[in-house]
Formats: sequence, structure tokens, C-alpha cells
Amino acid sequence: MLNRKSQVETPQLEAKSLWTTNPFFIWLKRNMAAMIALVFLCIVLSITTETFLVKNNLFSVLRQVCVNCFIAFGITCVLICGGIDLSVGSVVAAAGVIAVRCGNAGLPLIVCILIPLIFGAVIGFFNGFVISHTTLPPFIVTLSTQIIVRGISYILTGGQPAQSNNEVFNNMGVGNILGIPIPVVFVIGAFIILYFIMNRTSFGRHVYATGGNKEAAKYAGVDTKWIQVRVFIISGVMAALAGVVLAARLYSGQPSVGEGFERDAIAASVLGGTSFNGGLGTLGGTVIGVLIIGVLNNGMNLLKINSYWQFVVKGLVILGAVYVDYLKKRGSLKK
Repeated sequence: MLNRKSQVETPQLEAKSLWTTNPFFIWLKRNMAAMIALVFLCIVLSITTETFLVKNNLFSVLRQVCVNCFIAFGITCVLICGGIDLSVGSVVAAAGVIAVRCGNAGLPLIVCILIPLIFGAVIGFFNGFVISHTTLPPFIVTLSTQIIVRGISYILTGGQPAQSNNEVFNNMGVGNILGIPIPVVFVIGAFIILYFIMNRTSFGRHVYATGGNKEAAKYAGVDTKWIQVRVFIISGVMAALAGVVLAARLYSGQPSVGEGFERDAIAASVLGGTSFNGGLGTLGGTVIGVLIIGVLNNGMNLLKINSYWQFVVKGLVILGAVYVDYLKKRGSLKK
């Protein structure tokens, strides 16, 4: 009897341990609510609108969410490390302007991409260095950088959009590779690289450790200052890449673009399970959050909801995401 009972219980225990120890099942459990919300949203829009499931609309949604996806990837890394970056929207604008100027000057496409990325890395390094070597809050530092970089965008353009005359550059925003939008291909590449960095390297483990408990990470020998600098560099580079892709899609570098982009990126990250308290989050969850925000924006436009009310809805979504994060944190503390 005991042997038979143990034989019955063993598969159950194995299944339970798999659900609680396997990284994929842990991620699935953590993001189940977000995935259900995304599916529910898609079902509702497919019923209430005639054009949501149309191929052109779905491709349009994919192109639009790519910009937020790049930014949200960087924001996710920063949030996991226990920081926040409000300068990303301005970096998007400045990088787009720089990319268009390089394209119009006849520089090779790779140079038109690399120079804005270097600019984003410099801004990220500045943010990370100041935050890690002072007691200034990341909110204040990156808010200041947001204003500075926005000013640089207006100085470079004289306050006017810079039109792109480089067809090769423009094709990067509107073209396809094997039927897949080029921005989507870039997002997949960025996801693979950052996933490897965050999950398969000592640096990634140190990012989680720094965000989870900075003092404990220091005692464990982690150079938390250098970790913070590098995650802000990642955020700056991702924001710059978003700016390049957006400028190519709009055929212009616009100094006013990107305002409020940090809100959507933060919302997507938190919706995807990233904690404001640091030490917790995944890029896969962020992709789900980005899709929720993108589908929500598209759905409100298709339903012709007033743009002012759209701000209200997105604000409520952000508040709800933060509240869910609070509930998760309170639940973990009780355990």
C-alpha cells in the first residue's frame, strides 16, 4: 500500500516541482494574467471592429509596437537593476534627428545607425555615472537629462523637422525581409542579444542581484556602480535604436517626437511583470506588456475613442499595473 501510494504521489510531486522550479513555467505563471488580458483584448476588438484582424492593420500594429519594444527592453533592464530612466523619449528624438542628418549627408547605412547608437550610449553612460557616484535619485537625474537632450534635438534642427532624402535609410522603417517588417527583425535580434546577456552571463545575474539587494550584492563582491552604468548604457542604446527606426518610418527626424514614450515603456515593463522595486522582471514578459499597450492604442483608434479619453485609459492602465506590482510585493513579504 505504501509503495503504491508513493508511486501515485511521485508524479504529482514532480509536476509540482517542475511548475515551481522550471524557469519557463515560472515565467508562464508570472505572466499568465497578462497573456489572458492580451487574448481577451484581441477577442473583444475582433468582435467590436471590422478591421482589427485585417492583415494591413496587424502589420501596422507590429511596426508601431517595435519602437516601444526597443525602449521597453532598456527600461526593463534599468528597472530590474532598481533604477528608472525618464530620458528615453528625448533620446529617441535626438537619435532620429542625428540619423536623418547622417543619411542626408550620404553616409553608409551602418554609419547612420552607429552614430545615433553611440550618442545614446553616451547619454546612458552619463546617467549611469551620475546616479551610481552620487546620492541623486535616478528620477531627478534622468528627468534633467530628458530636458537637456530635448534641447539638443531642437538646436540640431532649429525647431523644424529634418526630412529624410535617403531611400535606403527610409526603407529600414517601411521595408520587409521575407515578408517580415524590418523593424520586427531588429526587435527579434535585440531580444535575442539582451536575453542572452540578462540570462546567460554573470553581468545579467549581477543586474538582478543589484536590483534585489544592492548592499548584499556589494558584500558579495559585485561592482554595483559599474553594473548601474552599464544598464543605463543599454537603455540609452535601445532608445537610440528606437529613434533611428521611427525616423526611418516617418521619413524625418522630428525634435518633438518621443514625448511620453517613457510612460508607455514603463507601463509595458510593469504589465510584463517587472517590479518597480528591482530584482524581478523578464524581457519575455515585457514583450507581452508592449503588445497589450500596442493593441490597446490601436483598438481605441479603431473604436474612434476621443484622444483625450485615451490618455485617461492609459493612465488607468499604468496605475493598475503599478498596483498589481504592489500586491505582488506585499504577497511576497507575507510569505
